[in-house]
Amino acid sequence: MESRPSKETISAGIVLALVSLLVQPAVAETKSHHSSSTAKLLLAQQNDVALVQVTGVKVNNTEKGIEVILESAKPEALQPVIKSAENNYIADFPNAVLALPEGKDFSIANPLSGIVSVSVTQADVNTVRLTVTGETSLPTAELFDSDEGLIFTLAPVAETTQQPEQPTSETPLEQPTTQSDEPIELVVTGEQDGYRIPTASTATKTDTPLRDVPQAIQVIPQQVLQDQQVRRLNEALKNAPGVIADNSERSAFEGFTIRGFTNRNILRNGLRDDTNITTNINTENIEQIEVLRGPASVLFGQGGAGGTINIITKKPQSIPFYSFEGTIGSFDSYGGSIDFTGPLNDDKTVLYRLNASIFTTNTFIDFFERDRFFIAPSLTWLIGDNTQLTLEAEYSDQRQPNDRGLPARGTVLPNRNGQLPISRFIGEPFDEIDKNNRQSLRVGYNFEHRFSENWQFRNNFNFSYLSVDQNSLFPSELLEDERTLERGLYVSKFAQQTYNLDTNVVGNFKSGSLDHKLLFGIDLSRDISYDEGLDSLRELDTINIFNPIYRRDSLGAITEVIPDTPTISEGLGIYLQDQISFSDNFKLVLGGRFDIVTQELQGETTDFQQDEAFSPRVGIVYQPSEAVSLYANYSRSFQQVTDSSSNRLFIPERGTQYEVGMKVDWTSNLSSTLALYHITRSNVLFTDLDDPSGRTSLQAGEQRSRGIELDITGEILPGWRIIGGYAYTDAIVTEDNRIPEENRINNVPEHAFSLWSRYDIQQGNLQGLGFGLGLFYVGERQGDLNNTFSLPSYVRTDAALFYRRNNFRAALNFQNLFDNEYFETAEGDLRVFPGAPRTVKFTLGWQF
Repeated sequence: MESRPSKETISAGIVLALVSLLVQPAVAETKSHHSSSTAKLLLAQQNDVALVQVTGVKVNNTEKGIEVILESAKPEALQPVIKSAENNYIADFPNAVLALPEGKDFSIANPLSGIVSVSVTQADVNTVRLTVTGETSLPTAELFDSDEGLIFTLAPVAETTQQPEQPTSETPLEQPTTQSDEPIELVVTGEQDGYRIPTASTATKTDTPLRDVPQAIQVIPQQVLQDQQVRRLNEALKNAPGVIADNSERSAFEGFTIRGFTNRNILRNGLRDDTNITTNINTENIEQIEVLRGPASVLFGQGGAGGTINIITKKPQSIPFYSFEGTIGSFDSYGGSIDFTGPLNDDKTVLYRLNASIFTTNTFIDFFERDRFFIAPSLTWLIGDNTQLTLEAEYSDQRQPNDRGLPARGTVLPNRNGQLPISRFIGEPFDEIDKNNRQSLRVGYNFEHRFSENWQFRNNFNFSYLSVDQNSLFPSELLEDERTLERGLYVSKFAQQTYNLDTNVVGNFKSGSLDHKLLFGIDLSRDISYDEGLDSLRELDTINIFNPIYRRDSLGAITEVIPDTPTISEGLGIYLQDQISFSDNFKLVLGGRFDIVTQELQGETTDFQQDEAFSPRVGIVYQPSEAVSLYANYSRSFQQVTDSSSNRLFIPERGTQYEVGMKVDWTSNLSSTLALYHITRSNVLFTDLDDPSGRTSLQAGEQRSRGIELDITGEILPGWRIIGGYAYTDAIVTEDNRIPEENRINNVPEHAFSLWSRYDIQQGNLQGLGFGLGLFYVGERQGDLNNTFSLPSYVRTDAALFYRRNNFRAALNFQNLFDNEYFETAEGDLRVFPGAPRTVKFTLGWQF
C-alpha cells in the first residue's frame, strides 16, 4: 500500500442524502480476490441488523491519487454496494450510521487535480454513502481492508470512458479478510437515486452530463413518481414548469403543451411511438421521464416545436429485488403492483424484470368508473463482456367512459340556471352508448455491442399494436335555455400499428487537440391506422344538464356512415451529430438530419404525399467554472400533418427555435437551469370550432411563443429534496386567415409555478418519518383559440406523510389538500374539465 504523507482529518458540513422509498439497484461489475471464508462471513453479516458506526473519515494524498479511510471499530462489517453515475463514484454501506465527532456529514472540495469533491453522508436511516466526483470521468478505485478502517484508493482518469447504458444493477462487494491486502479492482456503471439525475440521453442520444447539453432538459426520476403516487404521465409532468396538460386527468389520451405549443411527441426509450398519445401511459414501469424543451427533429425526426417527452422504462438488474405495493383511496380507489428483478442463472448473464399492476376507481364524476390492468416483462442477456441484448414487452388494458367535461356556461361562465356541480356526467352510463376501451401491446429489443473502449454499435426496435372499441359521446350545442344540451355519438372500432427501427454508431476520437463524440444513425418508421368495424354517427337525445335523466333508449338511428380510410405513414431518417470539446470548458454540438416521409390516405380515392426535410441544430456550451454552464442553441423541427376524418393532407408544420440559458450546480446534488427562448411555429393544425364532433381540422398561418423557464432539482440539506420551477410563456397567433392576430394560444397560462418538496427526519426516535408538500400554480388561460372565454388561475396544494422501517414503507398522500375548485383545461365552450376535489391515497409497500 502506498505511503501516506498526510493523515490530517478534514471535515465540513454539506448536503447529500435522503430516505429513499424505492431501492433502485445499479450495475457494478467487480473483479475481486477473496477466500471462501470471507464469503461465509459476509453472509452471516447480512443477517446482522445491528448498525455499524463510521466514527471518522480521513482523506490523504498518495502518489497515484487519494485514499479515503472510513474509520470504524468493525471495518470488516462495512459492506459497500457500488452505485455510480457518470463522473460520480458512489459506494453505499447498508446497516451503517455516520457518527463523526462534529456530528455533521463529511465533505471536501478539490482534494486533488481531477477530483472535484469527496463526501460521506447519511443517505438514509441505515445507509452511509461515500461519493467521489471526478472532473471529467469516473475515478478508478481499489479497496483495502486494514485495522484502521476501510480504505478506498482513487485516482482520476485522463480519458472519459463511456459505459454501457443498460442494464443497470447494484452489486454488493465482498470484502477481503483482515489478513489480506489484495486490492479489489472496481469497474462500475449504474444509476443514481434521489431527485437529481446528472445525465440524460434524450438531448444527444448519448449519455451526456446535463451541464454539457446546449438545450434545456429536465429529468423527473422514478423517486418523484413514487413520492407523489403518480398514476399516469400527465400527472407526472406537472413537475416540469411550462408543461401544461391540455386534456383532463380522466382522459383516455395523453396530451399537453410545452412552451406554448400542443405536443404529441412521446418517445419510449428513444423511439417514436404514436400509440403513446392515444392511450394512457402507466408509470409503474417508468424509471425516469426526460423532458427536452424545444425542437428535437435533428435526432428523432417528426415532432412538435415545443418539445419532446422520452419515457425511460425499468430494466432488469443483477441483484434480486422484490417489491409489493397496495393502495386504497378516495372514490373507492384500489390498486396493487409488483416489481420483481434479478438473475436467472448463476453467472448472472441472464437477467429478468417483471412489473405488473391493477387499478380501479369510481372517480368524483357520477357514473365514471375506470379499470386498468398492466404487465411488463423484460429480459437482458449479457452475451459477452461487450455485447448485450434486452427484450421488452408491455400489455395494457384500460376501460372507461369518455370524459367530455361540462359547458363553460355553468362552470367558468354564468348560467341563468345556476352553477353546475363538478360531478355532473353529461354522457350515458351504459356501455352500449358510451365507452372507451383500449388494449395496447408493445414488444421490442435493444442490442448493443462495443467494438472497443471508444466505439459502440446500437440497434433498437419497437412494435406497438393498439385496439380501440369506442362509442364516443360528444356535446354539440347548448340551447338558448342554457340547460338543454344537444349531443351526438360517434361509434368506431379501429386499430393502430407502429414499427420503429433505429440503428446508430457512437464513437470517441481526437483530431489534433479536439475531442469528438460522433453519432451517426439511420431510422425507419411505419404507422398504420385502420378500422376494425363500422364507423358511424348516431342520433342521441338531448339531456337536461341541471336535472339529467339517463336512458338506454336515448340512442337513435345512424345518421352517417363514415367510410374506412386507412392511413399509412412511413419515414426514413439519416442523422449525424458531433459533440466537439475544444477544451474542458468550451464545447460545440453540431447536428443535422435528413428525412423522407410519406402519407397515404386510402379511401374511395387515394391521396399520397411525400415530403423531405432537413433539420439542423447548432449549440455551444461555455463553462466559466466547474459549477456554471452558459449555453445557446439554434434548432428546427418539422411534422407532417393529416386529417384522416376528412381525407385531407396538409403542408408539414415547421418550427424554429433560438435559445440561451445557464445551468448551475449549486452543490454536488442540487442544480438548476434558466432558459430564455423564442419559437416560431408555422402551418399549424387545429380543430375546427364549427364542427361539434371535433373531427375536422384546419391549418393556421403562424404562431409564436417566447418565454423564460427556471427549474431546480436536488437536495438542499440532508433529508430535504425538491423539484420544481417557474415558467413565463407568451404564446400568441401571429398570422392567420381566421383567428385574430395577437390572440393567445388556448390552454397556455402566462405564468405557471410548481414546487414539490420532501423532508425526512435524520436522527432520533422519529427516524424513518418524512413529510411532503407540493404547490402547483397555473395562471389564467384561454379556453379556445378564438379567446371567447378563459379559465381562472388556481393553486393546488398536495401533501404527504411517509414512513419507512427496514423493508416496510407506508405513505399517506393528499391531492388538492384544501379541496379547492379549479378547472384543468378546456376544449371549447362545451368542454370544460374540472379538477378533482380532495383525494386521499394510503399506500403500503414491502420490498426485499
